[in-house]
Amino acid sequence: MTGWYRERSLLLLMLSVGLSGLWWSPWPFLPLAVIALMLLAWQLRQTFRFKHWLATYERNDAPDMSGLWRDITRLALRPTKRSQRYRHRLQAVTDRLQDSTSALEEAVIMVDRHGNLEWWNRAASRFLGLRPVDENQPLTNLIRAPEFTEYLLRREFDQPLIMPAPANKERWLEIKVTPFGRNDRLLILHDVTRLRQLEDMRKDFVANVSHELRTPLTVIRGYLETLEDVSDMLPHAALRMVSQMQEQAIRMESLVRDLLLLSRLDTPNHDTHHMVPVGSLLQQIVSEANAVSAGQHNIQLSIETKATLNGCDQELRSAFTNLIINAVKYTPEGGDVRIRWYEHGGQGRLAVEDSGIGIEAHHLPRLTERFYRADPSRSKSTGGTGLGLAIVKHVLLRHRARLEVQSTPGEGSCFTAIFDDLAYPCDKAG
Repeated sequence: MTGWYRERSLLLLMLSVGLSGLWWSPWPFLPLAVIALMLLAWQLRQTFRFKHWLATYERNDAPDMSGLWRDITRLALRPTKRSQRYRHRLQAVTDRLQDSTSALEEAVIMVDRHGNLEWWNRAASRFLGLRPVDENQPLTNLIRAPEFTEYLLRREFDQPLIMPAPANKERWLEIKVTPFGRNDRLLILHDVTRLRQLEDMRKDFVANVSHELRTPLTVIRGYLETLEDVSDMLPHAALRMVSQMQEQAIRMESLVRDLLLLSRLDTPNHDTHHMVPVGSLLQQIVSEANAVSAGQHNIQLSIETKATLNGCDQELRSAFTNLIINAVKYTPEGGDVRIRWYEHGGQGRLAVEDSGIGIEAHHLPRLTERFYRADPSRSKSTGGTGLGLAIVKHVLLRHRARLEVQSTPGEGSCFTAIFDDLAYPCDKAG
């Protein structure tokens, strides 16, 4: 505050000169008035300079002022300099984050609440062909893919979207969306081309091996049937071996058939869909289940609505059959199997409930995995391939449906197929 001290000393000096004029000047108050006017003019000039500086100044360019006004200017600049230091630190952190994000192999995109492009890294430019002129443009105008637009509009980001890259159709991208702020969204894109290729190789391998196994299995089954026809010519020990080989050949045929079906379900859906009457389909499957049960179970069918589903009848038959036959196989003799078709909340639902052995809770998330068995020893005795629920899952996905499982060990299980898409209407019986 040294400026204020100098200004105070100068003011006292001028007042002393003005007051001394009272003794020697013929107009005693004139010197005092002149000095007061000079001080007022100087203060007004400093005030207007300070106002002009506040209105037009650059923060680092302080005006050349003196006295008390220099101290006021310094005090005014103090928070500005402090905020500049914070701003420089924040800018340094922001630059570091942007540099590290730009170095990622994954593409990172920021989209505002209106769906306009705000920021992206180099990988996003490489994957999607984005350019600087694309800033503030709607992202759906830059990525013209119906599945991508539908994914963003649906706002259900629990599962990622896998789609071809717009800039290179041979590259596959996995897109994950994370909402933040006020409906802003952060998109992270992974290159899953290699994983996609490996998955295609696996599918091709399974399909080819399964197809090639059909011919030798047919030959083996033919020779085994021939041996059964001449069983009276074979020793007793050989008959037992032929019978076991026949059982395993049938099991192998069932496995190959399921693998071929899964391979077909893995491919894009080109089957012609038509309206499938659920009631008659379930009645046919229940008749087959009664034949498998041979009267050992109490099988009940309840169809509460006259329902039709727009889909592939063979695929729906396979899914429903697996659910119902599994319930029969895993229910002890004398148990109950209840099949119910009903509507709830505009959804068509098929519930298959049994009073069987039940499933431990830790097995439930993996039930639809291929070859996964909650009880391997039990599955061998029932002749299961471990692919039934995987087939159910794929069929339901192709029909925009889902599977819910509830089970209590020792009390039974309930598998519910839920068709909740409006493309699959159910007309109530009148």
